[in-house]
Amino acid sequence: MIYAVPDIHGHARELDRALALIEVDGGAEAPVVFLGDLCDRGPDTKGVIDRLIAGRAAGRDWTVLRGNHDQMFLDFLSDPNDPRAHTRSGISWLHDRVGGIATLASYGVTATERHPNGQAAARAIPEAHKAFLDSLPYYHERAGKLFVHAGIHPRLPMTLQDPIDMMWIRETFLDYTDPHPWLIVHGHTALDAPQHFGNRIDLDGGAGYGRPLAVAVFDGPEEADCFLLGEGGRAPLIP
Repeated sequence: MIYAVPDIHGHARELDRALALIEVDGGAEAPVVFLGDLCDRGPDTKGVIDRLIAGRAAGRDWTVLRGNHDQMFLDFLSDPNDPRAHTRSGISWLHDRVGGIATLASYGVTATERHPNGQAAARAIPEAHKAFLDSLPYYHERAGKLFVHAGIHPRLPMTLQDPIDMMWIRETFLDYTDPHPWLIVHGHTALDAPQHFGNRIDLDGGAGYGRPLAVAVFDGPEEADCFLLGEGGRAPLIP
């Protein structure tokens, strides 16, 4: 049995709710994979990262993956002078659509696109948070499933996958309907609710846009069956 939590996007209260659901269903020691995009848009990126660091330090079996927003945050901290360089679209990480301003605000830093305030950010953000984000892997494989933030390039072996694709890919991956070597479990592309597409499961139900944070559990023979968790228990997620 393994649990998966998609894009949290700075919503620490939703993370707490998700962790409570997991503990009721599977206990405090349950293995959990977090699919990346811990930060941006929501009000408490700092709180999200604090909770995940504390949980792992306490010995929780938590695997935290790297999302594109996590990478943009790291890139900004490395070089805040041009926030536009940290997105693929060319808009600023500090643009309202992206959400970096909310991330910095959770650390007590005021910033705008014109005034990134990078020096204040460098002082305010704990080295432990930077090191944590910089340590995050791009994928996790278990029991016939591949957990990854955005997806993979179809037909390429993992040894040839580009980390940028694993954080950013959309159409090439989303439009592919043939089976993969694994059932791929991902986030990144927000839907109204999680959906099973047969060869992949998109768990991003839009927590970054104010919708509830999804929680999934894989159980049954070889952890093949997927269920969504709610206050009323499990609900099957089927193709």
